[in-house]
Amino acid sequence: CVWIVRDESQPRRRQPLNDTLPSVTSPRTVHFQSPYISNMADAAPRGRGGFGSRGDRGGDRGRGRGRRGRRGGKQEEKEWQPVTKLGRLVKAGKITSMEQIYLHSLPIKEYQIVDFFLPKLKDEVMKIKPVQKQTRAGQRTRFKAVVIIGDSEGHIGLGIKTSKEVATAIRAAITIAKLAVLPVRRGYWGSNLGEPHSLPVKQSAKCGSVSVRLIPAPRGTGLVASPAVKRLLQLAGVQDAYTSSSGSTKTLENTLKATFLAVVNTYGFLTPNLWKETKLIRSPLEEFGDVLRQGKKY
Repeated sequence: CVWIVRDESQPRRRQPLNDTLPSVTSPRTVHFQSPYISNMADAAPRGRGGFGSRGDRGGDRGRGRGRRGRRGGKQEEKEWQPVTKLGRLVKAGKITSMEQIYLHSLPIKEYQIVDFFLPKLKDEVMKIKPVQKQTRAGQRTRFKAVVIIGDSEGHIGLGIKTSKEVATAIRAAITIAKLAVLPVRRGYWGSNLGEPHSLPVKQSAKCGSVSVRLIPAPRGTGLVASPAVKRLLQLAGVQDAYTSSSGSTKTLENTLKATFLAVVNTYGFLTPNLWKETKLIRSPLEEFGDVLRQGKKY
């Protein structure tokens, strides 16, 4: 700490700052220097500076705090906690297949149930397009995603979702497609040798102005269809089929909807070979009612 007493009668002059200040510059000017504070000019350079004696940021700890990494490390997938009765029975092992769910027409409200039984599902984004809505504040633009999902073994699903972001729309469309997964009945045409490869009967469906007709084909024919319809039939597990479509087929969304309905309608009726007497089976919700009552209530 330096205290300076200056004679006001003398004119002030700017003096250069020396490394060492004299103890007395005039009869009435006295310097008092604290022994605890060294001269700033004589002190060693401290790099970037700082507060007090720490010098650079962080003192002796180095520059900055370094890279701490992500909080919590790698995020692990959370274990599925079912919230519906059907999900609780699936996780408990009381329901063993999707066919058991379809037999009793039980609604699937958790996509984890589909992931549990069908781990080989593949999804494909067929189209992403912007859609607009006119509001008083102007046009509001969102993105619509059309996704199909299937395992090429007789299960197919279609999901459509609109969202502000493309990634959110795709993710939600995949979830909707999983909840809409339905079985596809496959059959033969011409010869009954080998595994089912085609459709059992002719089927047709309509969505908007688009009409799609599916016709069985002999083994080895392949899929005679447009690229979008062909990909949907491949994920459904159909190997040979003819297709016929009419209307505004350039509207891909309606074309896929019509094809999806036509494929799913294969289980909409019973052919003579399915006219067998079957025993009435209780629903799993009734059969395992005790398990549901004993289990945790969400």
